[in-house]
Amino acid sequence: MEPVEIIEDGVLLRPWREADAEAVHRACQDPDIQRWTTVPRPYRPEHAHGFVTAMSRKSWAEGTGAPFAVCDPSTGELLGSCGLISIDEDGTGEVGYWTAPWARGRGVMVRATRAVARWSFDSLGLRRLIWQAEVGNHASRLVALRAGFRVDGRLRLANPASPGSADGWIGSLVPGEVPPAGSTGPAGAGTLVARRAAVFGRPQPVLFASTEVGELRLRPMEEQDLDAVVQTCQDPETIRWTTVPDPYARADAQGYQAYSRDAWARGDAACFVIADPDDSYAGTIDLRLSPADPLLADVGFLTAPNARGRGYMTAALLALSAWGFTALGLARVEWKANVGNDASRRVAEKAGFSFEGTARGGVQHRGERADAWVAALLAGDLR
Repeated sequence: MEPVEIIEDGVLLRPWREADAEAVHRACQDPDIQRWTTVPRPYRPEHAHGFVTAMSRKSWAEGTGAPFAVCDPSTGELLGSCGLISIDEDGTGEVGYWTAPWARGRGVMVRATRAVARWSFDSLGLRRLIWQAEVGNHASRLVALRAGFRVDGRLRLANPASPGSADGWIGSLVPGEVPPAGSTGPAGAGTLVARRAAVFGRPQPVLFASTEVGELRLRPMEEQDLDAVVQTCQDPETIRWTTVPDPYARADAQGYQAYSRDAWARGDAACFVIADPDDSYAGTIDLRLSPADPLLADVGFLTAPNARGRGYMTAALLALSAWGFTALGLARVEWKANVGNDASRRVAEKAGFSFEGTARGGVQHRGERADAWVAALLAGDLR
């Protein structure tokens, strides 16, 4: 396959040149490129030279790939890398890319990926493109979505980066689905997705909530919290009203901690420990995004026995809901609890949730369907 040049939508895609090695070496010192791609670590000048010469030329010559340098068409400045990292006999190609740190925030890789996709379908006659990335790489996922890929699957990675997740996202694109130049992408790739990619692509934040006895911190779970989590989840009231395992062991707390990290990486939920003014464990609270309605989330919480009756959970619930509305763009936060769980209902109502009624058989509880109270807080309620 003969190398080609593509100029489209303000970017130049051309074959790699030996003179690009210095810029590639500089770009690949970037922590994000080293974290999310398979470049060697440490990345040395000989790695860059081998990439732009032998590896690139071999892919074109053998027809197994089509790697492009992404450049500014006016200045020639290197902006990133984009191309087909593999081409299969069944007409499937896989797209791979990275953006140089000095070129981020300009939509470069979205435009380059669309250009590669159009060329792959129109000139190579490919029938499908796929994209893969480690779960948690929200920046790459956002590029794929805006380039037209439908990202609706996960897979186990054969060679995951270390440290990192062994799970990956996978997306696909077929002819006729590449968005036109200048568009924001298909439905679901606009402002809301971009906002959440920015939130979940960073470390989980610490939130603050004020009470009469001092300031609370909502933070990720730490090793020091595990024993208190076990004690709380062995409490009879916790077992009665929640779905925590019974009996509850330290391994269960460790499993919840791992779930919390994974849920944040996936962008599915934000799980926080509530730390009192002395930084002691006072409870946990989760905000879980609905897979069916992007503007809806539900909350779940439990309070440590020695922290009950102090208003901690009401303050935490209000702070977390406000964060969900402002940071994640939610329209509605929903609360459910088994009928009879008066303590949980008081917390929700004090935080401003409006009681909406009883859902018969509304929740699954220890092998049975149970009636549930339902209340909700809307973004406008806080104003």
